[in-house]
Amino acid sequence: MHTRLNKGDRIRLVSMPQDPDPIPVGSLGTVIDVHEHHDWMQVDVDWDNGRSLMLTMPDDCVAIVEPNHHEPSK
Repeated sequence: MHTRLNKGDRIRLVSMPQDPDPIPVGSLGTVIDVHEHHDWMQVDVDWDNGRSLMLTMPDDCVAIVEPNHHEPSK
């Protein structure tokens, strides 16, 4: 079973083990679209660091950032 994601969810990357040039662990992003397949899904994410790389789940793992969660200042 994988995390249920919806358009607009804020997420934090936990792991991206299969990608040769992964998004750094801990990166934040916003879900743009979810493409569900039989037993997996692709998730289009607008990463805060400017990268453009889709998630393939369940291989990649993310955590949903709660709306009331305050990020530290950069």
